[in-house]
Amino acid sequence: MKKFIDKLKNIWSIEELRKRIVYTIMLVLVYRVGCYVALPGINPTRLADNSGPGGILGILNMFAGGAFSRASIFALGVMPYISASIFMQLAGIVVPQVAKLQKEDSGRRKINSYTRYLTVIVTAFQASAYVAYLRTPSYAAALAPDYSPFMFWMSTVVVLTAGTLFVMWIGEKITDRGIGNGTSLIIMVGILARFPHSIIEELGNKNTTGGGGLLIFLIEIAIFIAVIIGLILLTQGVRRIPLNYARRIIGSTNAAKEATGGSRDFIPLKVNSAGVMPIIFAQAMMFIPTIFTGFATNERAAGFVHALSDNRSLWYNLIYAIMVIAFTYFYTALIFNPTEMADNLKRNNSFIPGVKPGEDTANYIATIMDRITLPGAVFLALAGILPGIATLLGVTSGFASFFGGTSMLIGVGVILDTLQQVESYLLMNHYDGLMKTGRITGRTAAPSRASA
Repeated sequence: MKKFIDKLKNIWSIEELRKRIVYTIMLVLVYRVGCYVALPGINPTRLADNSGPGGILGILNMFAGGAFSRASIFALGVMPYISASIFMQLAGIVVPQVAKLQKEDSGRRKINSYTRYLTVIVTAFQASAYVAYLRTPSYAAALAPDYSPFMFWMSTVVVLTAGTLFVMWIGEKITDRGIGNGTSLIIMVGILARFPHSIIEELGNKNTTGGGGLLIFLIEIAIFIAVIIGLILLTQGVRRIPLNYARRIIGSTNAAKEATGGSRDFIPLKVNSAGVMPIIFAQAMMFIPTIFTGFATNERAAGFVHALSDNRSLWYNLIYAIMVIAFTYFYTALIFNPTEMADNLKRNNSFIPGVKPGEDTANYIATIMDRITLPGAVFLALAGILPGIATLLGVTSGFASFFGGTSMLIGVGVILDTLQQVESYLLMNHYDGLMKTGRITGRTAAPSRASA
């Protein structure tokens, strides 16, 4: 405990780090307060007390910290900005002109501007859909009766668009002047905001059931901690490919010749390069069958469609796991370019021992990546179906969502990234790091000289 307090004192003694932490906390508080400010035309006292929607809307509500189900001005959160960013990232892979812009400083500024414009368009469309959602029976009692439908639609679209842009601005300011990645931090705060309530709900549920409910709750906490450890290993796991740098001779005369080089390094290939994106894609695809629930007239077909919308069913978990594995390979192939990496190695006079530079190096790296992606994809699929398995075993749905899936993967990754930045400040100011056994690597491993 004394060492922990000393670490906190060291962190607080660094003036720049202290200012960044306080700045981040203040902006996060502003965001959390805005999550409870209702839209114009909504009576917050008459909102139904529920846990929020399910399916893809449940994911959006989770990312927005519950603001979606509360009809808040931040109901859409930062998700439209993330959608626009993902679209521009994929466009950089498909469109050569966008890829060229991504390699230039001025081009990256243009892409940031395009992303913001695209965010406005995406938010406007999602806000219009959200207006239709607010007119469902779940929110009918909360709508102001003297507010015209057109004015409600207009004000909601404008306010939600402004709210999303404000949240995007908060994320950018946290990234520039705060600590950690602002957008990821906002999502993590929204996810973890539900954690205390979920713990209390689970404890109350186990106490009411009797029959050693407290012991079962403690076992669940132990399993929960083990899941967190497993997700940390999945996030930080890398395969190191040894790397040599060619020996260079400096000087023209024998007396002036100086030998340099012969140094060794490695290329860190992440076991889970795709991050949380395969789970998000798979959840979005699994939401599609729920659209056809009302159209299934055959009893067997209706039962199958219902099974695909129930995260406790065998068919749901089996198809979901296969889709996560498939999307992991697909997204890894999009973001990972072994040919470009091999060219970078060749330009830096570096090579993999026993492998010829050029095409052979690219094929070797691609083969290694394919091999390590399989276990990473399997573990990612297991993490994705764990919440459904936990629900099936009697864990409440709120607490079960933290047993893996999108929630904990994002939470673990963002916390590791933030701690890595804090540790960098400590080491730069000649303090000990946060860990004795080694540095925190976060989701992005330290780049090697070859890949720089």
